[in-house]
Amino acid sequence: MSPEGRVDPYPAYEWLRAHGPVAAAGPGLYAVTGHAEADELLRDPRVQVLDDNLRDGVMPQWRDSPALASIARSMLRTNPPDHSRMRRLAAAAFTPRRIAGLRDVVTAQAAELIDTLAAAGRDGRPVDFMTHFAYPLPVGVICALLGVPAADRPLFRRWAADLTGVLEPELTPDELASADAGATELRRYFTELVAARRRRPADDLTTALVQAHDAGDRLSAEELLANLVILLVAGFETTTNLLGNGLAVLLAHPAAADALRRHPEHAPAYVDELLRYDSPVQLTTRTTAEAVRVGGVELPAGSWLLLLLGAANRDPRRHPDPDRFDPWRAAPSPLSFGAGPHYCLGAGLARLEAQVAFPLLLRRLPELVPAGTPRRRIRLTLRGYDNLPVTVGRPAPGADHGAPAGTAPGTP
Repeated sequence: MSPEGRVDPYPAYEWLRAHGPVAAAGPGLYAVTGHAEADELLRDPRVQVLDDNLRDGVMPQWRDSPALASIARSMLRTNPPDHSRMRRLAAAAFTPRRIAGLRDVVTAQAAELIDTLAAAGRDGRPVDFMTHFAYPLPVGVICALLGVPAADRPLFRRWAADLTGVLEPELTPDELASADAGATELRRYFTELVAARRRRPADDLTTALVQAHDAGDRLSAEELLANLVILLVAGFETTTNLLGNGLAVLLAHPAAADALRRHPEHAPAYVDELLRYDSPVQLTTRTTAEAVRVGGVELPAGSWLLLLLGAANRDPRRHPDPDRFDPWRAAPSPLSFGAGPHYCLGAGLARLEAQVAFPLLLRRLPELVPAGTPRRRIRLTLRGYDNLPVTVGRPAPGADHGAPAGTAPGTP
C-alpha cells in the first residue's frame, strides 16, 4: 500500500504468493494471488460485492459521499438481481456485433490522433503519449456511444481521475474529498445531459437509459445517474491505462514491436499478453455470503477477499516464466477484466481499441521511442501512467490508415 508498492506491486505479489494462492492477510481478510482460485471466486454466486448492510458497517457515512454513493448505486457495486437488471439495460450497446461495427470509427479516430501526435512531436520535441493519444482515443469512443458532444470530452480526465480514487483499497480524507468533487461535477454534467435527451432524444446510450427510467421501474433516478457516470469513467480509464502500459512494454521490447508492425493480424494475441503482463486493473474486492473452500483454504461467511488480478495474471502455475513478455504465449487468458457476472461490460471495446491502436502507431510512426522518464500514477487498483513522454520521429512515407500490412504469420 506504500507509494513504492503501488508503482511496482509485483515484488509484493511474489512475497504473498509464497504463502499460497489464498493467504490469510489479517482477521477475516484473504489475499488471492492464484489464477485458478481468483477465477473460481469471481464466478461463485456465494461471493459478492459489498452490499448496503456491509457498507453501513465499514463506512456508515457513505450515503453522504457523492463518490461512494455513485459507485454503490451503479452496476459496478451491486449484486443480483439489481446488477443483472441494470447490466441488461446497457448491454445492447456492447454486443460483439456492435463492437465489430465500430472498427472503422476507431481506426479513423486513431489515425487522426496519430497525425496530431506527429505534428506535436515534429523537430524531435518530446510529447506526452497519454495526453495526445491514450486519453483522447477511448474517451472519444465512449463519449460517442453515450452521446456526449465532442467539445465536452476534455472535461472528464481530471473528474474521472479524482472519482476513481474511491476504488483504492485505502483512501485518505483528502482523496475522498477529491473523489467527491469529481463525482459532483460528473453528476451535474449528466443531470444536464439527461434533461437534454428528454427534450430531444438521440440514437445513443444516454437516451436509451433515460427512456428505460421514464418507462417504469427498470431504473431509478439515482441508478440512472450512477450508471451514466460509471459507463463514462469505466469506458476510458481502463483503456487509457491499457494503451499507456502497453506502449511502454512494446517500446521496451523492440523485436516484438517490429513483429507486430509487420504482422498486425497478430494484434489480438499481443493485446491479451499485454493485459496479462501489466494489467490496467490490478485488484478487485469481494465478500463471502456463505462459507467457501478454495485453494485448500476455508473462507468463512463474511470473509473479505482481496483478489489480486495482477498477481493472478503472473501465476507460474498458469503461465510458465510469467515475468517475461511473450506475445506468442499460448492462451494467456488474463483476468484483467474480471470474470463471472461482473466481467467488464466494455472488455470487447477496450480490446478492439488496443488491437487497432498498437499496429497503427507502430506502422505510422516507425521511429517512436521513449523520451525521458515516465511517471506512474500512485494508484494500485487502476494501474497506469500520468505521463509517458515519447519522440515520434518522422512518419512513415505513404503510411496507410489501418489496412493490415502483411498476411503471413510472423514471429519475433
